[in-house]
Amino acid sequence: MKIYHHISEFKGIKNPIVTIGTFDGVHIGHQKIISRMRELAKKHDGETVLITFYPHPRLVIHPDSKNLKFINTQERKIQLLEKAGIDHLIVIEFTKEFSKFTSKRFIEEYLVEKINTHRLIIGYDHHFGKNRLGDFNTLYDLGKKHGFDVEKIPAQDVENIAVSSTKIRKALNEGKIRKANALLGYEYSITGKVVGGKQIGRKIGFPTANIDLEDEYKLVTANGVYACRVDYNGKRYKGMGNIGVRPTVNNSDLTIEVNIFDFDEDIYDQEITIYFVDRLRDEIKFENLDELSEQLAKDEKTTRELLD
Repeated sequence: MKIYHHISEFKGIKNPIVTIGTFDGVHIGHQKIISRMRELAKKHDGETVLITFYPHPRLVIHPDSKNLKFINTQERKIQLLEKAGIDHLIVIEFTKEFSKFTSKRFIEEYLVEKINTHRLIIGYDHHFGKNRLGDFNTLYDLGKKHGFDVEKIPAQDVENIAVSSTKIRKALNEGKIRKANALLGYEYSITGKVVGGKQIGRKIGFPTANIDLEDEYKLVTANGVYACRVDYNGKRYKGMGNIGVRPTVNNSDLTIEVNIFDFDEDIYDQEITIYFVDRLRDEIKFENLDELSEQLAKDEKTTRELLD
């Protein structure tokens, strides 16, 4: 996949099959769009082009909002788009000035003049341009005028739920990890650097790797204990993770930690990725560390059975 950080870097290609969006999640609805693009690119001897924006438009339009969180970091989103089979990724810097572009101006300057779009594929709820006034009808009319076709992909349903990034964020905020994973089409994950902790887990036989998140806008799923898979140094391990404030040891700060099964390496300052498979329980305040250790032994047994 070729990545362009400015539209001027993009050079003409044959029969571009194009889509536009923030693609937070790269969920099964997005994957359906990309699958259709690849199908059309093969049919028309073309290549797929995905236009996205960074930073996320909401961060520019509503800079004072304290609650903006996103399913994936920009790095993870790019990895997922490459895995999905996109040929060309154009990352447009979203600025206050760019936010004032009308949908008509964006289409004519970017889709027509710069890319020479052959066909445009969009999701069922796509809106864009200043005040999000651009929609399917806008695209259809301008496509007709400038000689490109527009195709709308209907909503993708999972258990009668129309998939959207908003619904996935809601599921994650509620700790409904299995539901979120079903809507995503893959396991929700967190990547971060391992940092030092209080080593209380080690004292009770359950050492944990504490994760530092570098992206402040990364959405962290609800507090609780989870069955996880862990990737480190090209290998995958099983483990159980905890997100929360560790009430038994009177910790007040939110921590993300994982006990990696059958693992004994010093990985401080190393990067690991935690994939969340299922939520086992809420965080509980135990009377003492012995009770906590007994519960963790039960959690480990449940996790091993679940992951097996």
